[in-house]
Amino acid sequence: MQQAHKSHLLKKFQCLMEGLTQQGIPTLLRDIYRDLYIPQGGTWGVNEEHEVRQIERASWREADQDRPVKCSEVFEHLSKQVKPLSEQAKPSSKQVEPSSTQVKPIGIVLTKGVAGIGKTVSVQKLILDWAEGTSNQDVDFIFPLPFRELNLMKEKSISLVDLVKHFFSDVKDPRVFTSSEKKHMFIFDGLDECRLPLNFSLNPECCDVSESVPVDVLLTNLIKGNLLPSALIWITTRPAAARLIPPECVNRVTEIRGFNDQQKEEYFRKKLSDESLASRIIAHLKSSRSLYIMCHIPVFSWISATVVERTSDGSGSVEMPRTLTQMYTHFLIIQLTNKNTKYTEHEVRDEEMISKLGKLAFQQLEKGNLIFYDDDLRECGIDVTEASVYSGVCTQIFKEETGLYQGRVFSFVHLSIQEFLAALYVFLCFSNSRRNMSGQQKSSQLSALFRAATLQDLHKTAVDLALESRNGHLDLFLRFLLGLSLESNQNLLRHLMPQNSSQSQSSEPTVQLVKRNIRDYSNGGSNRYQSGSDRQINLYYCLNELNQHAVVEHIDRSSGELSIEMLLPGQWETREFRFKTSAEYLKRFDLQKYIKTPEMDQTELLSPDDVLQKLTDVFTSSTSAQ
Repeated sequence: MQQAHKSHLLKKFQCLMEGLTQQGIPTLLRDIYRDLYIPQGGTWGVNEEHEVRQIERASWREADQDRPVKCSEVFEHLSKQVKPLSEQAKPSSKQVEPSSTQVKPIGIVLTKGVAGIGKTVSVQKLILDWAEGTSNQDVDFIFPLPFRELNLMKEKSISLVDLVKHFFSDVKDPRVFTSSEKKHMFIFDGLDECRLPLNFSLNPECCDVSESVPVDVLLTNLIKGNLLPSALIWITTRPAAARLIPPECVNRVTEIRGFNDQQKEEYFRKKLSDESLASRIIAHLKSSRSLYIMCHIPVFSWISATVVERTSDGSGSVEMPRTLTQMYTHFLIIQLTNKNTKYTEHEVRDEEMISKLGKLAFQQLEKGNLIFYDDDLRECGIDVTEASVYSGVCTQIFKEETGLYQGRVFSFVHLSIQEFLAALYVFLCFSNSRRNMSGQQKSSQLSALFRAATLQDLHKTAVDLALESRNGHLDLFLRFLLGLSLESNQNLLRHLMPQNSSQSQSSEPTVQLVKRNIRDYSNGGSNRYQSGSDRQINLYYCLNELNQHAVVEHIDRSSGELSIEMLLPGQWETREFRFKTSAEYLKRFDLQKYIKTPEMDQTELLSPDDVLQKLTDVFTSSTSAQ
């Protein structure tokens, strides 16, 4: 029975379809897998800030002293000197109090990581290694039970024995659970996708593996150690959902941080067959720091490689995107082109498809949902039979999966694609109507976006909503929305734009709006910035999306000082430069004065080219420049 179970898991998990599910050519997982950084000894703290911001912050901070562990080692002690997480939390029922000679066992591991960082692939790798007999051979049975599939059973009452039998028909003998000699591992992937009421304090106790209870009661009792106290449990989640599991139930917290810089280069050189093209994209991404940071996320590396491959011509030259909006716009166009080329029998117009998918993306964004079910689609006017067509012709944007339970779930390939489509939906609604969209999301906090009379009103509303958000969940949405206002990006999407839509509006009012908000932050004049300098940093990235160099300048006439504030390249912080000035100062711009100040020699921090690029707004307003 164990061998049959291993064979089943081996067949299911040995291949990976990158970015795809039911279409495409499967690739052996072992051929493309890269060990991701899963540091030992993570903290319990729940991080609710925007996931792209978490990636940006992680890229600047120094590496932890803890050595990383492989996914197959998450239950192993690195040494007896490792400080256990239990010193930060109460002991769970699975924990054994350590003696002077005993190391506390690790029964439950919670692994955090942003969307697309590699949590599910790491789970898949652990299962594959076990099924192939290369790791964790002290475990008799591993049962992967993704939350997206357990959600489909939320109305059912069932015993643990029958639940496992339901998902794994090869495990038929209940003695698998009743024998004290058997060791089990349960893997609950995607806690952030859970729609079950995991009430650890009120759910009744269940200690019998043959007792039928609601599925969420089974889960809480497994995690608390009432059912199968010796079982190993691995839970993966996005950081904001970690609070669903009480800290006293967890023995170790780890965090997947995605590709490091070396792994990014390895990925592109393996993904792109043209070595010179791979070298050029690596150099280009390094020159655009926000894009390079995003490549920490394996899914974004895949998106970048897809765009570069398809936008390069026969000579190998390519005009590479320099902003996130450009990258995602090209990616969308590639998928629409694929749809129109390969699936001509499906008469689904691009405008109709993007409108419906955009509405779904927008409505689910505020709810924080990454996974959707039939009811969610119906709320957006998508017939469930249409969804199959959409997921078939545009799989690399929107995918349909049929799991062990044979129920259907839908999702966008990555949260950032959902945010881009949501921003595109709002922009297209505005462009197509130019009037109050009163039928949209009346009760939503974001409904104010549809009452905007002008493009500047739309941008001001979006900036205000993003700044007022506690956790920054609209930060990337804002970047995309502002970036879509550029004529260059609109031209790429012209077949989606209405014929009479004006595409020539200047972005200058929006640029000045963003700069005013940055100055408000710098002067401490606004109480909307609840997350320190993070909001200010995101506003600088918004300027980049508008093709504006991230510089904010201000002349204090009373003190005669010129204040220059900029986002430093390669750092998660801004730097302010102050200079004595006069009425004649801006008649002549001297670059050298901006590289060195009396307080600090900046030459090692910023090259002349960096400074010159950042100070474009200043020297273009000068009469002469050196």
